[in-house]
Amino acid sequence: MDRTAQLTAHALSYAPPDALPVRAARVLDANWTGASTVPSRGLYPHQWSWDSAFIAIGLRHLSPLRAQTELETLLAAQWTDGRVPHIVFNPSVPLDAYFPGPDFWRSTTAGRAAGAPRTVQTSGIVQPPVHALAAWLVHRADPGLSHARGFLTRVYPRLAAWHRYLLRRRDLGGGGLVSVVHPWEQGMDNSPCWDAPLARIDPAPARSFRRADLDHGAPEDRPTDLDYGRYVRLAVEYRDARYSDGQGEFAVEDPSFNALLIASEHALAHIAAELGAGSAARHARAERLTAALVERLWSAESGMFLCRDVSGGELIPERGVSGLIPLLVPMLPGELVSALVRTLTGPHFGLGGATRLVPSYDLLGEAFDPHRYWRGPAWFNTSWLVERGLRLHGERAPADALGAALLELAEASGFAEYVDPFTGEACGATGFGWTAALALDLHQRLLDRPG
Repeated sequence: MDRTAQLTAHALSYAPPDALPVRAARVLDANWTGASTVPSRGLYPHQWSWDSAFIAIGLRHLSPLRAQTELETLLAAQWTDGRVPHIVFNPSVPLDAYFPGPDFWRSTTAGRAAGAPRTVQTSGIVQPPVHALAAWLVHRADPGLSHARGFLTRVYPRLAAWHRYLLRRRDLGGGGLVSVVHPWEQGMDNSPCWDAPLARIDPAPARSFRRADLDHGAPEDRPTDLDYGRYVRLAVEYRDARYSDGQGEFAVEDPSFNALLIASEHALAHIAAELGAGSAARHARAERLTAALVERLWSAESGMFLCRDVSGGELIPERGVSGLIPLLVPMLPGELVSALVRTLTGPHFGLGGATRLVPSYDLLGEAFDPHRYWRGPAWFNTSWLVERGLRLHGERAPADALGAALLELAEASGFAEYVDPFTGEACGATGFGWTAALALDLHQRLLDRPG
Protein backbone atom coordinates (compact mmCIF):
# COMPACT_ATOMS: atom_id res chain seq x y z
CA MET A 1 0.00 0.00 0.00
CA ASP A 2 1.39 3.43 -0.92
CA ARG A 3 1.81 6.09 1.74
CA THR A 4 -1.20 8.09 0.59
CA ALA A 5 -3.37 4.99 0.75
CA GLN A 6 -2.16 4.32 4.29
CA LEU A 7 -3.08 7.84 5.35
CA THR A 8 -6.48 7.57 3.64
CA ALA A 9 -7.19 4.24 5.29
CA HIS A 10 -6.24 5.73 8.64
CA ALA A 11 -8.60 8.66 8.08
CA LEU A 12 -11.43 6.40 6.95
CA SER A 13 -11.03 4.29 10.07
CA TYR A 14 -12.31 7.25 12.08
CA ALA A 15 -15.31 7.85 9.82
CA PRO A 16 -18.68 6.33 10.66
CA PRO A 17 -18.95 2.89 9.05
CA ASP A 18 -21.94 4.00 6.99
CA ALA A 19 -20.33 7.26 5.77
CA LEU A 20 -20.32 7.76 2.01
CA PRO A 21 -16.51 7.67 1.60
CA VAL A 22 -16.31 4.39 3.50
CA ARG A 23 -19.11 2.78 1.52
CA ALA A 24 -17.69 4.03 -1.79
CA ALA A 25 -14.25 2.71 -0.86
CA ARG A 26 -15.76 -0.70 -0.13
CA VAL A 27 -17.33 -0.82 -3.60
CA LEU A 28 -14.04 0.05 -5.26
CA ASP A 29 -12.18 -2.52 -3.16
CA ALA A 30 -14.74 -5.20 -4.01
CA ASN A 31 -14.39 -4.46 -7.74
CA TRP A 32 -10.58 -4.32 -7.72
CA THR A 33 -8.85 -7.21 -9.52
CA GLY A 34 -5.27 -6.43 -8.56
CA ALA A 35 -4.44 -4.37 -11.63
CA SER A 36 -7.73 -2.72 -12.59
CA THR A 37 -11.33 -2.25 -11.46
CA VAL A 38 -14.35 -3.92 -13.05
CA PRO A 39 -17.50 -1.80 -13.41
CA SER A 40 -19.48 -4.54 -11.63
CA ARG A 41 -18.67 -8.12 -10.74
CA GLY A 42 -21.71 -9.61 -12.46
CA LEU A 43 -22.69 -7.78 -15.64
CA TYR A 44 -19.31 -6.26 -16.54
CA PRO A 45 -16.52 -8.62 -15.39
CA HIS A 46 -13.67 -7.12 -17.50
CA GLN A 47 -11.94 -3.74 -17.72
CA TRP A 48 -13.86 -1.03 -19.60
CA SER A 49 -12.07 1.98 -21.06
CA TRP A 50 -14.03 5.04 -19.96
CA ASP A 51 -15.12 3.31 -16.76
CA SER A 52 -11.47 3.00 -15.77
CA ALA A 53 -10.88 6.68 -16.46
CA PHE A 54 -13.78 7.69 -14.20
CA ILE A 55 -12.77 5.12 -11.59
CA ALA A 56 -9.19 6.47 -11.52
CA ILE A 57 -10.57 9.97 -10.86
CA GLY A 58 -12.22 8.66 -7.68
CA LEU A 59 -9.42 6.29 -6.71
CA ARG A 60 -6.96 9.19 -6.59
CA HIS A 61 -8.52 10.19 -3.26
CA LEU A 62 -7.96 6.72 -1.78
CA SER A 63 -4.73 5.62 -3.44
CA PRO A 64 -2.98 7.66 -6.14
CA LEU A 65 -0.82 4.62 -6.83
CA ARG A 66 -3.84 2.47 -7.55
CA ALA A 67 -5.34 5.24 -9.70
CA GLN A 68 -2.14 5.40 -11.73
CA THR A 69 -2.11 1.61 -12.04
CA GLU A 70 -5.71 1.65 -13.28
CA LEU A 71 -4.79 3.87 -16.22
CA GLU A 72 -1.47 2.14 -16.88
CA THR A 73 -3.17 -1.26 -17.11
CA LEU A 74 -5.66 0.06 -19.65
CA LEU A 75 -3.02 1.84 -21.74
CA ALA A 76 -0.84 -1.27 -21.78
CA ALA A 77 -3.51 -2.81 -24.06
CA GLN A 78 -3.36 0.07 -26.55
CA TRP A 79 -3.04 -0.88 -30.23
CA THR A 80 -0.06 0.39 -32.22
CA ASP A 81 -2.37 2.50 -34.41
CA GLY A 82 -3.14 4.45 -31.23
CA ARG A 83 -6.65 3.24 -30.40
CA VAL A 84 -7.48 2.43 -26.80
CA PRO A 85 -9.90 -0.52 -26.92
CA HIS A 86 -13.19 -0.27 -25.09
CA ILE A 87 -12.71 -3.64 -23.30
CA VAL A 88 -9.58 -5.36 -22.04
CA PHE A 89 -10.52 -8.97 -21.36
CA ASN A 90 -9.55 -10.81 -18.20
CA PRO A 91 -8.44 -14.31 -19.29
CA SER A 92 -9.57 -15.82 -15.97
CA VAL A 93 -13.22 -14.91 -16.68
CA PRO A 94 -15.23 -17.62 -18.48
CA LEU A 95 -15.91 -16.89 -22.15
CA ASP A 96 -19.69 -17.04 -21.68
CA ALA A 97 -19.71 -14.53 -18.81
CA TYR A 98 -19.99 -11.59 -21.20
CA PHE A 99 -21.04 -11.15 -24.82
CA PRO A 100 -19.41 -10.11 -27.09
CA GLY A 101 -16.32 -11.74 -25.60
CA PRO A 102 -12.77 -12.20 -26.85
CA ASP A 103 -13.78 -15.07 -29.14
CA PHE A 104 -16.12 -12.62 -30.94
CA TRP A 105 -13.70 -9.69 -31.35
CA ARG A 106 -10.68 -11.86 -32.30
CA SER A 107 -8.36 -8.93 -31.71
CA THR A 108 -5.11 -10.90 -31.98
CA THR A 109 -6.00 -12.06 -35.50
CA ALA A 110 -8.55 -9.64 -36.98
CA GLY A 111 -6.75 -6.70 -35.36
CA ARG A 112 -3.22 -7.71 -36.33
CA ALA A 113 -2.91 -5.21 -39.20
CA ALA A 114 -4.06 -2.39 -36.90
CA GLY A 115 -1.54 -3.38 -34.24
CA ALA A 116 -3.63 -5.14 -31.63
CA PRO A 117 -1.48 -6.49 -28.78
CA ARG A 118 -0.50 -10.14 -28.95
CA THR A 119 -0.41 -10.87 -25.24
CA VAL A 120 -3.85 -9.60 -24.23
CA GLN A 121 -7.23 -9.86 -25.90
CA THR A 122 -9.37 -6.76 -26.37
CA SER A 123 -12.36 -5.49 -28.29
CA GLY A 124 -11.70 -3.55 -31.49
CA ILE A 125 -13.84 -0.45 -30.94
CA VAL A 126 -13.15 2.49 -28.61
CA GLN A 127 -14.90 4.60 -25.98
CA PRO A 128 -14.90 8.34 -25.15
CA PRO A 129 -11.43 9.85 -24.58
CA VAL A 130 -11.63 10.84 -20.91
CA HIS A 131 -8.19 9.41 -20.21
CA ALA A 132 -5.92 12.46 -20.44
CA LEU A 133 -8.25 14.40 -18.16
CA ALA A 134 -8.16 11.48 -15.71
CA ALA A 135 -4.36 11.22 -15.92
CA TRP A 136 -3.92 14.92 -15.19
CA LEU A 137 -6.26 14.80 -12.18
CA VAL A 138 -4.53 11.65 -10.89
CA HIS A 139 -1.13 13.34 -11.21
CA ARG A 140 -2.32 16.39 -9.29
CA ALA A 141 -3.54 14.19 -6.41
CA ASP A 142 0.08 13.29 -5.54
CA PRO A 143 2.66 15.01 -7.79
CA GLY A 144 5.54 13.63 -5.73
CA LEU A 145 4.50 10.02 -6.27
CA SER A 146 3.74 10.75 -9.92
CA HIS A 147 7.20 12.22 -10.53
CA ALA A 148 8.92 9.43 -8.59
CA ARG A 149 7.21 6.76 -10.72
CA GLY A 150 7.55 8.66 -13.98
CA PHE A 151 3.78 8.36 -14.40
CA LEU A 152 3.25 11.27 -16.78
CA THR A 153 6.42 10.49 -18.71
CA ARG A 154 5.12 6.99 -19.43
CA VAL A 155 1.49 7.75 -20.19
CA TYR A 156 1.95 10.95 -22.20
CA PRO A 157 3.17 9.27 -25.43
CA ARG A 158 0.31 6.77 -25.26
CA LEU A 159 -2.29 9.48 -24.67
CA ALA A 160 -0.84 11.57 -27.51
CA ALA A 161 -1.04 8.54 -29.83
CA TRP A 162 -4.64 7.94 -28.74
CA HIS A 163 -5.66 11.49 -29.64
CA ARG A 164 -3.68 11.30 -32.89
CA TYR A 165 -5.58 8.16 -33.90
CA LEU A 166 -8.93 9.86 -33.29
CA LEU A 167 -8.03 13.07 -35.08
CA ARG A 168 -6.41 11.44 -38.11
CA ARG A 169 -8.43 8.27 -38.58
CA ARG A 170 -11.88 9.21 -37.34
CA ASP A 171 -12.61 12.55 -39.04
CA LEU A 172 -15.02 10.69 -41.30
CA GLY A 173 -17.21 13.72 -41.95
CA GLY A 174 -14.29 15.88 -43.06
CA GLY A 175 -15.30 18.75 -40.78
CA GLY A 176 -12.66 18.39 -38.08
CA LEU A 177 -14.69 16.32 -35.60
CA VAL A 178 -14.31 12.70 -34.56
CA SER A 179 -16.95 10.14 -35.60
CA VAL A 180 -18.00 7.04 -33.73
CA VAL A 181 -18.53 3.93 -35.85
CA HIS A 182 -20.64 1.98 -33.36
CA PRO A 183 -23.14 3.08 -30.66
CA TRP A 184 -21.07 1.23 -28.05
CA GLU A 185 -18.17 3.61 -28.76
CA GLN A 186 -20.03 6.67 -27.56
CA GLY A 187 -20.89 4.92 -24.29
CA MET A 188 -24.60 5.74 -24.35
CA ASP A 189 -25.39 2.54 -26.17
CA ASN A 190 -29.15 2.57 -26.50
CA SER A 191 -29.85 6.29 -26.94
CA PRO A 192 -32.70 7.26 -29.28
CA CYS A 193 -30.11 9.51 -30.95
CA TRP A 194 -28.90 6.36 -32.74
CA ASP A 195 -32.30 5.14 -33.93
CA ALA A 196 -32.29 6.84 -37.34
CA PRO A 197 -28.76 5.84 -38.44
CA LEU A 198 -29.24 2.36 -36.97
CA ALA A 199 -32.43 1.85 -38.97
CA ARG A 200 -30.26 1.39 -42.08
CA ILE A 201 -28.51 -1.63 -40.54
CA ASP A 202 -29.80 -5.15 -41.15
CA PRO A 203 -29.73 -6.89 -37.75
CA ALA A 204 -27.79 -10.08 -37.19
CA PRO A 205 -30.14 -13.04 -36.65
CA ALA A 206 -31.11 -13.48 -33.01
CA ARG A 207 -30.00 -17.13 -33.17
CA SER A 208 -26.43 -16.04 -34.02
CA PHE A 209 -25.65 -14.69 -30.54
CA ARG A 210 -26.63 -15.10 -26.89
CA ARG A 211 -27.18 -11.99 -24.78
CA ALA A 212 -25.44 -12.38 -21.43
CA ASP A 213 -26.77 -8.98 -20.34
CA LEU A 214 -30.28 -10.42 -19.92
CA ASP A 215 -28.95 -12.68 -17.16
CA HIS A 216 -28.35 -9.59 -15.01
CA GLY A 217 -31.20 -7.19 -15.81
CA ALA A 218 -34.87 -7.05 -16.68
CA PRO A 219 -35.37 -7.45 -20.46
CA GLU A 220 -37.76 -4.50 -20.51
CA ASP A 221 -34.93 -2.26 -19.23
CA ARG A 222 -32.34 -3.43 -21.74
CA PRO A 223 -31.95 -2.80 -25.50
CA THR A 224 -34.43 -4.74 -27.64
CA ASP A 225 -33.31 -7.85 -29.53
CA LEU A 226 -33.74 -5.91 -32.77
CA ASP A 227 -31.37 -3.13 -31.66
CA TYR A 228 -28.93 -5.62 -30.20
CA GLY A 229 -28.91 -7.49 -33.51
CA ARG A 230 -27.91 -4.25 -35.23
CA TYR A 231 -25.12 -3.68 -32.73
CA VAL A 232 -23.81 -7.18 -33.43
CA ARG A 233 -24.04 -6.71 -37.20
CA LEU A 234 -22.00 -3.48 -37.05
CA ALA A 235 -19.37 -5.08 -34.84
CA VAL A 236 -19.06 -8.14 -37.09
CA GLU A 237 -18.62 -5.99 -40.19
CA TYR A 238 -15.99 -3.82 -38.49
CA ARG A 239 -14.13 -6.92 -37.29
CA ASP A 240 -14.29 -8.58 -40.71
CA ALA A 241 -12.91 -5.38 -42.28
CA ARG A 242 -9.88 -5.84 -39.98
CA TYR A 243 -10.95 -2.81 -37.93
CA SER A 244 -10.29 -0.45 -40.80
CA ASP A 245 -12.04 2.91 -40.33
CA GLY A 246 -14.33 4.66 -42.77
CA GLN A 247 -15.88 1.65 -44.48
CA GLY A 248 -18.99 0.99 -42.38
CA GLU A 249 -22.58 2.16 -42.72
CA PHE A 250 -22.67 3.85 -39.30
CA ALA A 251 -20.73 7.05 -38.61
CA VAL A 252 -21.97 9.74 -36.24
CA GLU A 253 -20.36 12.91 -34.91
CA ASP A 254 -21.36 12.97 -31.26
CA PRO A 255 -21.15 16.12 -29.09
CA SER A 256 -20.19 14.33 -25.87
CA PHE A 257 -17.39 12.29 -27.45
CA ASN A 258 -15.91 15.42 -29.03
CA ALA A 259 -16.37 17.57 -25.93
CA LEU A 260 -14.48 14.99 -23.88
CA LEU A 261 -11.73 15.00 -26.50
CA ILE A 262 -11.51 18.80 -26.19
CA ALA A 263 -11.33 18.64 -22.38
CA SER A 264 -8.69 15.92 -22.60
CA GLU A 265 -6.72 17.85 -25.22
CA HIS A 266 -6.52 20.76 -22.77
CA ALA A 267 -5.44 18.27 -20.07
CA LEU A 268 -2.81 16.85 -22.42
CA ALA A 269 -1.49 20.39 -22.88
CA HIS A 270 -1.12 20.69 -19.09
CA ILE A 271 0.71 17.34 -19.02
CA ALA A 272 3.03 18.47 -21.82
CA ALA A 273 3.83 21.68 -19.93
CA GLU A 274 4.51 19.68 -16.75
CA LEU A 275 7.00 17.58 -18.71
CA GLY A 276 8.70 20.66 -20.14
CA ALA A 277 7.28 20.21 -23.63
CA GLY A 278 5.32 22.73 -25.67
CA SER A 279 1.62 23.04 -24.88
CA ALA A 280 0.54 25.85 -27.20
CA ALA A 281 -0.17 23.54 -30.15
CA ARG A 282 -2.48 21.37 -28.04
CA HIS A 283 -4.43 24.34 -26.71
CA ALA A 284 -4.75 25.61 -30.28
CA ARG A 285 -6.00 22.19 -31.40
CA ALA A 286 -8.58 22.23 -28.64
CA GLU A 287 -9.72 25.66 -29.80
CA ARG A 288 -10.10 24.41 -33.40
CA LEU A 289 -12.10 21.42 -32.17
CA THR A 290 -14.30 23.78 -30.15
CA ALA A 291 -14.99 25.89 -33.24
CA ALA A 292 -15.84 22.76 -35.25
CA LEU A 293 -18.10 21.49 -32.47
CA VAL A 294 -20.08 24.73 -32.46
CA GLU A 295 -20.20 25.00 -36.25
CA ARG A 296 -21.27 21.42 -36.94
CA LEU A 297 -23.30 20.30 -33.92
CA TRP A 298 -24.90 23.36 -32.30
CA SER A 299 -28.65 23.73 -32.84
CA ALA A 300 -30.02 27.12 -31.83
CA GLU A 301 -33.54 25.82 -32.35
CA SER A 302 -33.02 22.95 -29.89
CA GLY A 303 -30.96 25.04 -27.48
CA MET A 304 -28.27 22.35 -27.31
CA PHE A 305 -25.83 20.28 -29.32
CA LEU A 306 -27.13 17.45 -31.50
CA CYS A 307 -25.53 14.42 -33.15
CA ARG A 308 -24.76 14.55 -36.88
CA ASP A 309 -25.34 11.53 -39.11
CA VAL A 310 -22.25 11.56 -41.32
CA SER A 311 -23.84 9.39 -44.02
CA GLY A 312 -26.74 11.77 -44.62
CA GLY A 313 -25.00 14.90 -43.38
CA GLU A 314 -27.96 16.08 -41.29
CA LEU A 315 -28.34 16.75 -37.57
CA ILE A 316 -30.35 14.11 -35.73
CA PRO A 317 -33.34 15.87 -34.09
CA GLU A 318 -33.18 14.01 -30.77
CA ARG A 319 -32.23 15.64 -27.48
CA GLY A 320 -29.90 13.39 -25.48
CA VAL A 321 -27.73 14.14 -22.48
CA SER A 322 -24.76 13.95 -24.85
CA GLY A 323 -25.76 17.38 -26.14
CA LEU A 324 -25.36 18.94 -22.69
CA ILE A 325 -21.89 17.61 -21.92
CA PRO A 326 -20.12 20.30 -24.00
CA LEU A 327 -20.61 22.43 -20.89
CA LEU A 328 -17.22 20.87 -20.06
CA VAL A 329 -15.56 22.82 -22.86
CA PRO A 330 -13.57 25.72 -21.32
CA MET A 331 -13.91 28.24 -24.17
CA LEU A 332 -17.54 27.61 -25.03
CA PRO A 333 -19.22 30.94 -25.94
CA GLY A 334 -21.22 32.44 -23.08
CA GLU A 335 -24.48 32.61 -25.01
CA LEU A 336 -24.27 28.88 -25.68
CA VAL A 337 -23.62 28.17 -22.01
CA SER A 338 -26.72 30.18 -21.09
CA ALA A 339 -28.81 28.32 -23.66
CA LEU A 340 -27.57 24.95 -22.39
CA VAL A 341 -28.47 25.87 -18.81
CA ARG A 342 -31.97 26.90 -19.94
CA THR A 343 -32.40 23.59 -21.77
CA LEU A 344 -31.05 21.61 -18.82
CA THR A 345 -33.45 23.22 -16.36
CA GLY A 346 -36.37 23.52 -18.78
CA PRO A 347 -39.10 21.02 -19.68
CA HIS A 348 -36.90 18.74 -21.80
CA PHE A 349 -34.60 17.70 -18.92
CA GLY A 350 -36.34 19.21 -15.89
CA LEU A 351 -33.27 19.50 -13.67
CA GLY A 352 -34.15 21.04 -10.34
CA GLY A 353 -37.86 20.54 -10.98
CA ALA A 354 -39.19 17.24 -12.25
CA THR A 355 -35.75 15.60 -12.05
CA ARG A 356 -32.83 15.78 -9.64
CA LEU A 357 -30.20 14.10 -11.81
CA VAL A 358 -29.87 14.69 -15.53
CA PRO A 359 -32.03 12.24 -17.52
CA SER A 360 -30.27 10.57 -20.42
CA TYR A 361 -32.96 11.59 -22.89
CA ASP A 362 -35.59 14.26 -23.51
CA LEU A 363 -38.50 13.94 -21.06
CA LEU A 364 -40.83 15.05 -23.88
CA GLY A 365 -39.37 12.73 -26.50
CA GLU A 366 -41.49 9.97 -27.98
CA ALA A 367 -38.90 7.32 -27.06
CA PHE A 368 -38.53 8.43 -23.42
CA ASP A 369 -38.59 5.59 -20.88
CA PRO A 370 -37.46 6.25 -17.29
CA HIS A 371 -36.02 2.75 -16.91
CA ARG A 372 -34.82 1.59 -20.35
CA TYR A 373 -31.07 1.74 -20.90
CA TRP A 374 -29.99 5.26 -22.00
CA ARG A 375 -33.51 6.16 -23.12
CA GLY A 376 -34.38 8.18 -20.03
CA PRO A 377 -32.71 6.98 -16.81
CA ALA A 378 -30.18 9.23 -15.09
CA TRP A 379 -26.55 8.11 -15.01
CA PHE A 380 -24.05 9.26 -12.45
CA ASN A 381 -21.13 9.78 -14.82
CA THR A 382 -23.07 12.10 -17.13
CA SER A 383 -24.46 14.06 -14.16
CA TRP A 384 -20.91 14.34 -12.79
CA LEU A 385 -19.73 15.72 -16.14
CA VAL A 386 -22.58 18.22 -16.31
CA GLU A 387 -21.95 19.31 -12.69
CA ARG A 388 -18.29 19.89 -13.52
CA GLY A 389 -19.24 21.87 -16.62
CA LEU A 390 -21.72 24.04 -14.75
CA ARG A 391 -19.11 24.85 -12.13
CA LEU A 392 -16.48 25.58 -14.77
CA HIS A 393 -18.73 28.30 -16.23
CA GLY A 394 -19.71 29.82 -12.89
CA GLU A 395 -23.22 28.34 -12.75
CA ARG A 396 -22.89 27.69 -9.05
CA ALA A 397 -26.54 27.29 -8.00
CA PRO A 398 -27.47 24.49 -10.44
CA ALA A 399 -24.06 22.89 -9.90
CA ASP A 400 -24.55 22.83 -6.12
CA ALA A 401 -28.04 21.35 -6.43
CA LEU A 402 -26.91 18.71 -8.92
CA GLY A 403 -23.89 17.80 -6.80
CA ALA A 404 -26.00 17.40 -3.67
CA ALA A 405 -28.50 15.20 -5.52
CA LEU A 406 -25.72 13.08 -7.01
CA LEU A 407 -24.24 12.36 -3.58
CA GLU A 408 -27.59 11.63 -1.98
CA LEU A 409 -28.85 9.33 -4.73
CA ALA A 410 -25.54 7.52 -5.20
CA GLU A 411 -25.57 6.50 -1.56
CA ALA A 412 -29.31 5.85 -1.31
CA SER A 413 -29.29 3.64 -4.40
CA GLY A 414 -26.41 1.48 -3.24
CA PHE A 415 -24.15 3.10 -5.87
CA ALA A 416 -26.43 1.96 -8.67
CA GLU A 417 -25.48 1.86 -12.32
CA TYR A 418 -28.30 4.32 -13.08
CA VAL A 419 -31.58 5.51 -11.54
CA ASP A 420 -35.10 6.54 -12.42
CA PRO A 421 -34.72 10.31 -13.02
CA PHE A 422 -37.95 11.12 -11.17
CA THR A 423 -37.84 8.81 -8.15
CA GLY A 424 -34.16 7.92 -7.79
CA GLU A 425 -35.07 4.21 -7.85
CA ALA A 426 -31.98 2.05 -8.44
CA CYS A 427 -31.74 0.40 -11.86
CA GLY A 428 -29.20 -1.93 -13.41
CA ALA A 429 -26.30 -3.17 -11.31
CA THR A 430 -25.57 -1.93 -7.79
CA GLY A 431 -22.09 -1.50 -6.36
CA PHE A 432 -21.18 0.13 -9.68
CA GLY A 433 -17.58 1.28 -10.01
CA TRP A 434 -17.87 4.71 -11.55
CA THR A 435 -20.84 5.66 -9.37
CA ALA A 436 -18.81 4.98 -6.23
CA ALA A 437 -15.70 6.63 -7.64
CA LEU A 438 -17.39 9.81 -8.86
CA ALA A 439 -19.44 10.18 -5.67
CA LEU A 440 -16.19 9.89 -3.75
CA ASP A 441 -14.56 12.50 -6.00
CA LEU A 442 -17.44 14.94 -5.63
CA HIS A 443 -17.57 14.41 -1.86
CA GLN A 444 -13.86 15.20 -1.60
CA ARG A 445 -14.08 18.22 -3.88
CA LEU A 446 -16.85 19.68 -1.73
CA LEU A 447 -14.74 19.14 1.39
CA ASP A 448 -11.72 20.80 -0.21
CA ARG A 449 -13.61 23.78 -1.60
CA PRO A 450 -12.92 26.95 0.40
CA GLY A 451 -15.95 28.56 1.98
